[in-house]
Formats: sequence, C-alpha cells, structure tokens
Amino acid sequence: MVMILSCMLWLLFTCILVTSLQFLRKAISIKLPPGPTPFPIIGNLLKLGDNPHRSLANLAKIHGPLMTLQLGQVTTIVISSSTIAKEILKNHELSFCNRTVPDAILAKHHGEFAMAWLPVSTAWRSLRKISNSYIFTPQKLDANQYLRRQKIQQLLAHVQESCDAGKAIDVGQAAFNTTLNLLSKTVFSVDLGDPSSEFAREFKKLVWGIMEEAGKPNLGDYFPILRKIDLQGIRRRMGVHFGKMLEMFDNLIDQRLKQRQLHGSDQPKDMLDTLLNIIEDKSEEINRDQIKHLFIDLFAAGTDTTSSTLEWAMTELIRNPKTLSKARLELEQTIGKGNQIEESDVSRLPYLQAIVKETLRLHSPIPLLLPHKSSSNVEICGYIVPEGAQVLVNAWAIGRDGTTWDNPDSFVPERFLGLDVDVKGRNFEVIPFGAGRRICPGLPLAMRMLYLMLGTLIHSFDWKLEGGLKPEKMDMDDKFGITLQRAQPLRAIPVAL
Repeated sequence: MVMILSCMLWLLFTCILVTSLQFLRKAISIKLPPGPTPFPIIGNLLKLGDNPHRSLANLAKIHGPLMTLQLGQVTTIVISSSTIAKEILKNHELSFCNRTVPDAILAKHHGEFAMAWLPVSTAWRSLRKISNSYIFTPQKLDANQYLRRQKIQQLLAHVQESCDAGKAIDVGQAAFNTTLNLLSKTVFSVDLGDPSSEFAREFKKLVWGIMEEAGKPNLGDYFPILRKIDLQGIRRRMGVHFGKMLEMFDNLIDQRLKQRQLHGSDQPKDMLDTLLNIIEDKSEEINRDQIKHLFIDLFAAGTDTTSSTLEWAMTELIRNPKTLSKARLELEQTIGKGNQIEESDVSRLPYLQAIVKETLRLHSPIPLLLPHKSSSNVEICGYIVPEGAQVLVNAWAIGRDGTTWDNPDSFVPERFLGLDVDVKGRNFEVIPFGAGRRICPGLPLAMRMLYLMLGTLIHSFDWKLEGGLKPEKMDMDDKFGITLQRAQPLRAIPVAL
C-alpha cells in the first residue's frame, strides 16, 4: 500500500514538473493566443465544467475567439469564430488535418484502423476514397432510395400505432431505431434495429455504450503519463464494447464469405459486398480489420448524431407551433395531403431545408467537432498555434455567434430562406459536420435521412407533449458527450391530422 501511494505521489510530482516546464517553455518562446491563467497540475481543467461547449463559449467572450487553455499536460487551442475556423480548416488545412486521439479510442487498436482517427496517410486516403467513390456517392445513394423508403414506412407504421393508442413515443429512440435499421440494411442487408430481436437489442446497447464512454472526461487524455494505468477504466470498458461489436462484424463477414463461395459475387447487393470485392480485386489498399473498424464508426456515429438532430428539430417545432404549421403547409402544398415525402421532393421544400439547417446551427450534433492536431508551429491572427497542440473548433459557439447571426439563440428557420448558406463545409458560419478533408463522409446520407424522417413526422401527424406539458415549459437543457443530446428525452403523442 505504501509503495502504491509512493508511486502515485511520484506520478503527480512528475506531472506537475512536466506540465509546468512545458507550458512555461512554450509561453516564453512563442506568442500563444490569450487565455485564462492555468493552475498547477490541472491547468484550466476546472474551467470546462459539465458543459464544455458552453463554458468555452463564455471564456471566448473574455479571451477572444482564438484562445489557449492548458488542460492538464495538453496545450489546447480553442476556435470560436467562423473566420478563424476557416483559417484552421481551409487556409492552413495541411497543418491541422491530423487528430488528437482520445485514450478510449485506442481500445482494440480502433484509433489505428478507423478513418475518423487515422492520420493523413496511405491507409486514410484509401478509406476516404472508398467512402467517396463507392459508398456515399449520389449514384449509390440514389440506388438505395427504396431502402430508405421502406424504413420510413416502418417508422410511420410505428408512430401510427402510438397515435391510435394515444400513447407517447420517445422521438429520439424511434429515430435511432430507424437509422440503425437503415444502416444495417444498407451495409449487411439485415435489420439490426428490430426490437423483437435479441441480437438487435444487444447491438443497440453496444452503440449506446460506445458513445457514453467516448463522451466521458478521461484523465488519460489530459495526463498522457497516466494512460497505461487507465485509472477510470474507460479504455477497458470501451475495449469490451469494441470487442463485442468487432466479433459481431466478424460473424456477419464470415457468413457473407460462405454465401459468396456458394452463390458467387457478381453483383454486389450491399456495402459489405462492395467492400469485399475491393479487397479481392486489390483495387485499393484495404483489409478486413479496416472494414470492421469503418463499420464501428459508421454505426456509432451515424445513428447517434442523426437521431439526436431529429429529436432537437422536433423539440424546436413543438416549441414553436407557428413554425410547425408553416412547415406542414409547405408539405401539403408541394406533395399533397396524405402522400409520402420522397427524396426528389426535398429540393422543392425550402422551408423544410431551412428548419434542418437552423436545427444544426443551434444544436450542432458534435459541438466541439473531433479534435485536430497541429503538425507545426502556425501563425494565426498574429499568434502561434504550437506544434503538437490540440485544436478544438467550437461549432456550437460558432453557430450562436452574435456577430454573425441576429438573435442567435432563437429558432428562426426564415434566416436561411434566400441565404446561400449550407452545412456542407463551404460556409464556416455553420459547420456541424466539420470542413475540409476531414469533413464527415456520411454527411450526404445523414441529410437525406433527416429530411425524410422530419418531413414524414410533421406531414403525417400533429404532436402534443406527454402529460399535458405546455410547449413553452419544455426543458431545453442539453447533455454534453461525444454528441450533444437533450438532457431529457422528448416524449410526444402523435395526433391524427
């Protein structure tokens, strides 16, 4: 026991010494952006609080949109304006295209295989090319429209049952199930979101477990010297979740390989076939491990971000009944009452598009985006972003920047009507999916699903809150994690129109 305490004290002393010396050396040798004065050992960690996106936005009002924080041993640069975000993600993109990889992501070597976390390299370029050329192309997405139509019809049937019974539904959970079913059908040609399936329930638990662990503050991220110890057990628990998911994917791949041996593989029927063909043809440098880790990112990030955004959109519409009525009127006039919305209709629904953009502006699904890492000393606005620094882009703060947006905290979709601004990384005033070469590759599919689900839910039903709660009394608090979710799930009763 005495030896353990001695080791812990020695580690703490080492952390104090290393952190202090590193920060002082950087502060003296280069002109760092301004920021709050750090405490010994912990630096500015206490400034983060339970909602770092809000805390950092408030600090930026004091220290500026280009700000330095010392988080334990990690020098962190925080960006809180569209102008500086453009400098980082476009003008100096090559210097900031790599990632700071959280300790939890290193479990089961995920950070070494997953496209979202790989440094820019041959492996990353191959995965990126496959995503852009074989998976998320307009042609591929158009060819899979029938799958999305099926899943929307299943969502509609589920909501109709609740409508007939006068029961509330968990809107976020319903969106999660729909997105999970769509992804699993697109990737494996099976439904993993069927609530009657034990396999599906287990899979869903794994996805939620991964997102929960990834969103927890981890001492190993702030004090790399402590990573081997894994004091909070986050990497160990993440390893269990990753391991089970990788085993599931292994089984699905093995089943498919057996089917291909028996029946051939001339025409790929889904994403898995396409990827297996690429491996066999050796047209790109990709292996089975990379495919499995690509699936982890696709399912974990794709389901959670899409469902949370849909839930926020429905929350804002219920809270703003005039906006909901205006959106419903547009749908009735454009596609007709009782008709199902199709993807081809979206281009003729500018107000629906504006609602989704406004939701993403106010409720960025990944509020601090994924962390970037500086590969060299870079001068930005007269200050130096030092080599090796972690760079956080506060997309949540940028979306609510009062110098860019009028009434930035109000839900006003009309602001996007006639405004040539999108969410695809070209306009840095709203970048919920990032920008540049590290922009989320699943953006095209996510947007299609959001338009379809939201359009269907408001075109087919009216909505009232459970328990007779008044819309203006809704709890609008959010819960910070790897994604930004509602603190209280939205439960609403669908009402026939």
